[in-house]
Amino acid sequence: MSRTLVLILDFGSQYTQLIARRVREQHVYCEIHPCTTTIERIRAMAPSAVILSGGPASVFEEGAPSVDQAVFELGVPVLGICYGMQLTAHLLGGKVEPAGEREYGPAQIEVHGVAGNRAASILASFSAGEKVDVWASHGDKVVSLPEGFEIIASSPNAPFAACANEARRIYGVQFHPEVVHTPRGAEILRGFLFEVSKLPADFTPGSFVEETVAKIRSQVGEGRAICGLSGGVDSSVAAVLVARAIGAQLTCIFVDNGLLRKNEAEEVVRMFETQVASGAHGQLKLVHVDASAQFLEALKGVSDPEQKRKIIGRVFVEVFDAEATRINGSPSGEVGEVTHLVQGTLYPDVIESVSFKGPSATIKTHHNVGGLPEHMKLKLVEPLRELFKDEVREVGASLGMPHHVLWRHPFPGPGLAIRCLGEITERKLHLLREADSIFLEELRTAGPTYPRQYEEVWQAFAVILPVQSVGVMGDGRTYENVCAIRAVSSRDGMTADWSRLPYDLLAKVSTRIINEVRGINRVVYDISSKPPATIEWE
Repeated sequence: MSRTLVLILDFGSQYTQLIARRVREQHVYCEIHPCTTTIERIRAMAPSAVILSGGPASVFEEGAPSVDQAVFELGVPVLGICYGMQLTAHLLGGKVEPAGEREYGPAQIEVHGVAGNRAASILASFSAGEKVDVWASHGDKVVSLPEGFEIIASSPNAPFAACANEARRIYGVQFHPEVVHTPRGAEILRGFLFEVSKLPADFTPGSFVEETVAKIRSQVGEGRAICGLSGGVDSSVAAVLVARAIGAQLTCIFVDNGLLRKNEAEEVVRMFETQVASGAHGQLKLVHVDASAQFLEALKGVSDPEQKRKIIGRVFVEVFDAEATRINGSPSGEVGEVTHLVQGTLYPDVIESVSFKGPSATIKTHHNVGGLPEHMKLKLVEPLRELFKDEVREVGASLGMPHHVLWRHPFPGPGLAIRCLGEITERKLHLLREADSIFLEELRTAGPTYPRQYEEVWQAFAVILPVQSVGVMGDGRTYENVCAIRAVSSRDGMTADWSRLPYDLLAKVSTRIINEVRGINRVVYDISSKPPATIEWE
């Protein structure tokens, strides 16, 4: 099954991932690749349209990111956003200059009438003379357009706020239609995707399942696969999707790495035993492995978060390799050896773990991307690698998975290791589990005053800080740990805002943690957004 592809070339904008999200929301498949991708590779991808992202550089800087000019000769529509527009003008013979006044934040453009086929323009849903609120972020501006281009919108600080070469289907906007601060930005992107590029909206959960099931069957063949099942949304959907493809050839392995939340192991095993018993998703075979001692020994004395992630990734693979050997040696009579490892890797994991040169630096290594050993015995199956979290939930719903499974809060693969700052000890893990359990319990049972509080929050958790503070309990002085609690609202995890939880709910959580968890005498609430912070602390 061939799939329409919109290729997004990344020049380092903090908003590049948002471009992908907005395109996906229109049910059009897209991928982000570095601007340094060769033209041969781009041709091999056979994109139906190309979007050039923004970026922090100036086209005048030495070593400024660029793109092979042959991109404009592919015969497919091209849209340049901010830096992408400036680079388009620069490469095709226009002129770019430093702006007299840097434009950052809210701006207003005026839509112009255009010659030729007006309906084909990216601004087809707007009227000539209409004023449109946008979000700008640029220090340079286009002062003359390449031959064949015309102005389709302007602003007081950017006379060429949007331009078009309708004949060649090349467009540019000097603002960011992908951000929420451009209220009608989705209309502009729809104009590019559907009015100009004539793309089908064919990237749906059903089409994804159909295509992926066929791909998994081809990939695994006559072999067998094991799935690292954590009980979270990603691994659960991955397990059900792979089971749909290869049935009894899949064995799910739940590894207790000693870094789970309170009662997590028992809850996950019970949840999947119930699903197996119901037969709703076929016979999901589940093996429970307690490898907590192995993980905690490997992490002893380690404080650096990158080291933690890499160690956890390595030990996970060692456990899976050992379990695969055990399964292969069992007299089960089943056909084929274990040849593949299934993981619930998502697209944000891939984006955040790869440093595109031209784009943003590596934020952190994900244990299931950069954290895996270079040489491992099993081949990877990552059926969700192309999806964002909300798309995973949609796929899970199309597979008939229960609502409570799909709407569990995300839990990181490294588990409490990256919420226990500094060296990991049994005592710190105990404090963290107890505090985290209280926070989630209060969030789930906030009562009729705050209905659905848990589901309205994307992710909530506690963090043990590597600092102690003075307190007083009764008539005595205490010098104990500080606990941070964090709750964020998000759609896909790429950006997030801190959740405005009710003060009385926060007060109750704080009081319970300090009173019930001996060893914590202070609770703080994290009010950082992503960016500039990340959701997890490490």
